[in-house]
Amino acid sequence: MINVLGNPRPTCQGLSRREWLQVGGAGMFGVHAAVARAAESVAEATPGTTTGGRAKAVLFVFLYGGPSQLDTFDMKPDIPRGYRGPFQTIDAATPGLRICEHLPRLAARSNRYATIRTVTHPQNDHNGTHFIQTGHALPPANRGAANVAATNVDWPAFGSVVSYLDTQASPTGQLPFPPYIYLPKRLGHYAGYDINGQYAGWLGKAYDPMATDIPKRHPQDNPFFRDCSDQELDFRLTGLDPLPGITLDRLSTRQRLLTQLESRRRELDQSTATRTYTAQQQQALGLITSSDIAGAFDIRQEPDRLRDNYGRNLFGQSLIMARRLIESGARFVTVGWDMTVRGDDTSSWDSHRQLTRINRDHLLPGLDVGLSALLDDMGQTGLLDDVLVITAGEMGRTPKFENRGSQDGRDHWSYCFPCLLAGAGIRGGMIHGDSDRHAAYPANHAVTPGDLAATVYHSLGISPDLRIPDALGRPVPLVEKGRPLTELFG
Repeated sequence: MINVLGNPRPTCQGLSRREWLQVGGAGMFGVHAAVARAAESVAEATPGTTTGGRAKAVLFVFLYGGPSQLDTFDMKPDIPRGYRGPFQTIDAATPGLRICEHLPRLAARSNRYATIRTVTHPQNDHNGTHFIQTGHALPPANRGAANVAATNVDWPAFGSVVSYLDTQASPTGQLPFPPYIYLPKRLGHYAGYDINGQYAGWLGKAYDPMATDIPKRHPQDNPFFRDCSDQELDFRLTGLDPLPGITLDRLSTRQRLLTQLESRRRELDQSTATRTYTAQQQQALGLITSSDIAGAFDIRQEPDRLRDNYGRNLFGQSLIMARRLIESGARFVTVGWDMTVRGDDTSSWDSHRQLTRINRDHLLPGLDVGLSALLDDMGQTGLLDDVLVITAGEMGRTPKFENRGSQDGRDHWSYCFPCLLAGAGIRGGMIHGDSDRHAAYPANHAVTPGDLAATVYHSLGISPDLRIPDALGRPVPLVEKGRPLTELFG
């Protein structure tokens, strides 16, 4: 049974996860049977709330800070130097697509992804992280460049919605694998703050993402800009470590005893609070003691040669980990390329200063190597057929290039910036939309965060018109303003 706006509805059993396992080069891959059942159940109450999407999972590559459109995927070689910036263009495999000289691998693989050049929204600061990960703008009272902290009234992230639907469809209210995971750390945590848009908000903490926690070596360290050791790359979910001195065997024994005790306690106390606490406790213990889950997070199981292909920096290794987790059953994984030092705009894509240096030496080569390896890897195993891969930041950069020696850079610009989509039926080699002469505004085919949200849900077989209860129990649609970009799907 699933509750649709408070009304119990029967669910279709659908296919089991085991029936979706792939054999051979693709390995084992868990799918979206639960959310499919949820969507089918909702459709019984609301006709037309499912789609024909084929994605079984989503991998969101989030480039925090906002990559410059004029220095990546929307090059304008014929405009004045003061706008076009320091880099030359090269031809991509897609006719008519010219991208940055420092993205040669992605240029050669443009037939694997669609390039959207006209994403636009009015939230011209880092609060765009909420807009781009939920499809909804922050409430006016919460806007402001300095107010980026997550709150419990934020709209739920895509991954949280998927987690909610999967959990609601589960007969036990529990899932065999964490559905929504953030790598390598929650967004903003390297720099000491907690950015909005990545959490469940009013949907409830139960649907927040689980996250790993790869530390820095020292306060000024940037593991995205250097190779990382296996000792550092301990991709374990935060908050799930056993107490010191408690082995997994002892923990399993305690779990069995706990189950016996809980069965007696439930006879005495059937309160909602008790039931909720018990379910969360059992879920946490299951995650700790599962050898399958522990193995999924062990990046050392990947061949050295493949890991080298991704790049040994934190971004590349997080991408290969994301692929492992999706193969193991995760439904929505976000890999964030984050700012590592608060206020240091030379450590991320928020390149107000030293844009030439950090893009040339770190950002663009890291993106080029890591993302191209991911597309190759998933394409060769067939995984790309079933997974939607999104690559985007929360905004772009100003068309005007500020050349002040080592302080060269671009400021915030949310009015026109690129996004890449691949996999799950996306037609590779497509170019969607044209910007104006200076890549300042869309000239045609503007795409809003609501459109991207609708496209994500559509790809998963979830109608953007599906309604879920908000914090007050009122039915609200997943997407209020936006349409799926169905023309991108073949």
